Amino acid sequence: MKLDILALAAHPDDTELCCGGTLAALTNQNKKIGVVDFTRGEMGTRGTPKERLQEAQEAAGIVGLSARENLGFPDTQIKNTRENQLAIIQKVRKYRPHICLVGAPSDRHPDHGQATQLALDAIFYSGLTKVETQDEKHKPQKRWRPSHILHYMQDRPFKPDIIFDISDTFETKKKAVLAFDTQFNVAEPNEEPESYISGTTFFKGIEARARHYGHLIGATYGEPFKYYNGPIPQSSFDTFFETEPMR
Repeated sequence: MKLDILALAAHPDDTELCCGGTLAALTNQNKKIGVVDFTRGEMGTRGTPKERLQEAQEAAGIVGLSARENLGFPDTQIKNTRENQLAIIQKVRKYRPHICLVGAPSDRHPDHGQATQLALDAIFYSGLTKVETQDEKHKPQKRWRPSHILHYMQDRPFKPDIIFDISDTFETKKKAVLAFDTQFNVAEPNEEPESYISGTTFFKGIEARARHYGHLIGATYGEPFKYYNGPIPQSSFDTFFETEPMR
């Protein structure tokens, strides 16, 4: 299956939190989108690996993903090794996306910055013929490097190059995030302790950020992205004719 967009993430729920509205909007535009989670989030304060995987699949259905996989890297131990690079390269070559979304360059959670650099290195090496991988049927894969890479924003803000209007899909994003019900907006913590992300205050912050970035582009809600590796290439002004921001 060839995908239009492949998002790479350290943990299940990273893409829902950071670019879930964008992915939902693009699936509504008939784009084929996949997510590859690096870990099962097993070191999180709440929930089990099995629960996190189930939540990820439920969220994938809400967003409308065409594919979702988990590489099973150990949580809090994401290493930029050749073995881990090859596991990611195999997925990039399998899905042959035109665009890859990766995490923030650096962030509050050490896994995020480490996963981002691992993803960027793997994407680059995926374009080298002499870096060899095989598909699930043990057949050699052809090299592939996506044409565009964008960073989605995580806990710490950066100056974005692009803000995607998610006014029509913010409610879908909320539903996808809340599919991770062991993690977010937990009204009754029960036996498990509360965490930085489990309270209602954190969830309110998600909406506040989306409103802030939406305001910057004259929309109700927005999600910010930074374009990797230089200026954004353009060959037309179509996007300017497609949008009418109120600002």
